[in-house]
Amino acid sequence: MLVAMSGGVDSSVSACLLAEQGYEVVGSHMKLVHLDGVDHGCCGPRAEADAREVARIGGFGFEIVDMSDVFASTVLADFFEEHEAGRTPNPCARCNEQIKFGAFLDRADQLGVDFVATGHYVRTDAVDGRWRLLRGLDRSKDQSYMLYTVGQRELARSLFPVGSMEKAETRAHATRLGLPVASKPDSQEVCFVPGADHAAFLERHRPDLRGWGEMVDPLGTVVGEHDGTFRYTIGQRRGLGVSTGHRNYVVDLEPLRNRVVVGPGELLARRGLVADRVHWVAGGPPADGPFEAGARIRYRGEDAPAVVETNGDRVRVEFRSPQRAVAPGQSVVFYRDDDLLGGARIVESIR
Repeated sequence: MLVAMSGGVDSSVSACLLAEQGYEVVGSHMKLVHLDGVDHGCCGPRAEADAREVARIGGFGFEIVDMSDVFASTVLADFFEEHEAGRTPNPCARCNEQIKFGAFLDRADQLGVDFVATGHYVRTDAVDGRWRLLRGLDRSKDQSYMLYTVGQRELARSLFPVGSMEKAETRAHATRLGLPVASKPDSQEVCFVPGADHAAFLERHRPDLRGWGEMVDPLGTVVGEHDGTFRYTIGQRRGLGVSTGHRNYVVDLEPLRNRVVVGPGELLARRGLVADRVHWVAGGPPADGPFEAGARIRYRGEDAPAVVETNGDRVRVEFRSPQRAVAPGQSVVFYRDDDLLGGARIVESIR
């Protein structure tokens, strides 16, 4: 059993519980970026040291695998390309697809290991020979939104030991096992962006994205200026630096014209969206024609009743009631109750 160990409490408890259950566990800490000694999330030296210590306490093997090259060519490259196109990327979903259930499974194959495990808060079961991916029991920690790219091949080889637990139970296990990460806070940030300063990270790695441009109202009247569309996302209110007599939000980004469009909040409402890069957990959509589902457009959002229509590698989603701040580049994910059907990348909102 190869267990992805980030150095956090969830993956640490997952590895130790599997070892207690009699699995032959090897903890694997993936080095995705090199932060020159900076402690940040799952990518810094403290995370590496914590994962190593947990493996020592648990009495199982441990390795550090440098996956920075494949991470750079997939997740980071996509992150930069999406910002260049004026979209707001979802690097965590991309990382799960390309790294944690892509390159990591390849690593398991290299070692001759049949199964992998992670600390994600999701559950699985099999019905009529098909695997289902379900929300985590602790809805406040559920991570299924970020795992919509996982399919039958990956689910058949994956275990999620904490997915049927409340977070408090996970921490209780960590305390019982004497793990140094028992009270370690959860990471809430993108792992490769120190200090959650996306603008500074992009300025350092893609200085070509900088460039003065106009900030305009919905009629095209110039109301301010900006230094790069990558600093903004649909629905953003803070840090706009404009005054028009009412509360302003980013309502559109025009990267080709290098413009940021701002306006009142009511302009954020959208009746639907179009998305590409479609993934279905079962290998295909649940119906040949349009179907009803709960559509979620942000990680901590709510399911919105919608009609989903498939068209090859694209989907069109019509909400039963308008949704606010549909951001191209983010993910739309489809549910029926706790069952995750699949998801896609938003490319266009429909007014």
